[in-house]
Amino acid sequence: MKLLVAVKRVVDYNVKVRVRSDGSGVETAGVKMSMNPFDEIAVEEAVRLKEKGVVEEIIAVSMGGGACAETIRTALAMGADRGILVETDVELQPLAVAKLLKAIVVKEAPQLVILGKQAIDDDMNATGQMLAALLGWPQGTFASRLSIADGRAEVTREIDGGLETVSLTLPAIVTTDLRLNEPRYASLPNIMKARKKPIETLTPAALGVDPAPRLQVLKTTEPPRRQAGVKVGSVAELVDKLKNEAKVI
Repeated sequence: MKLLVAVKRVVDYNVKVRVRSDGSGVETAGVKMSMNPFDEIAVEEAVRLKEKGVVEEIIAVSMGGGACAETIRTALAMGADRGILVETDVELQPLAVAKLLKAIVVKEAPQLVILGKQAIDDDMNATGQMLAALLGWPQGTFASRLSIADGRAEVTREIDGGLETVSLTLPAIVTTDLRLNEPRYASLPNIMKARKKPIETLTPAALGVDPAPRLQVLKTTEPPRRQAGVKVGSVAELVDKLKNEAKVI
């Protein structure tokens, strides 16, 4: 079985995000970048399925500037077999990413596509669902457990009321949640091997997709700073402030 996993290059989760002075977006110049944490979970799950003998080949796909090749190399070091980079300078939004992934799915014909449930830069949580709709494939989102057997994928989903288990006919789309697994660290030998694994470079035009943005960001601002607290002299004063200033009682 062939498996496709999508990986995105984002600002590292340990970095304090800063808004550009002109409010046009988040500052990325000179900032440490890494693979989206939810996508790391997706790669780890793909590699575990390969180790179980369920999957024969893992293809890691990323989209964006040339630097995204490093994100693919990380996936290759974790255990993916080859990579595909869709190189473009256009700001890619979820619908464009889903259309590009659909074109790659048609080209590669995988039986399973795994994505992180969302990217930590925009928190859209839309690409997996859009891809499933475009392909007409079943989907299992927010997966905390995944098993493959007899041409079906059984996915345990994290929902508001607890857990829900769905059975999907392959081919299917799965998006990963935090509790699915703990991603491994790539060993030095595997990092060296990853340098020799192939990465195919494509363009949106070659895939027949127009990646032009559909949404326009008008302004980006930082959250307002919390005001300093005050000390009160009595319970009566506390109740008065909660009632008349905070208006919570």
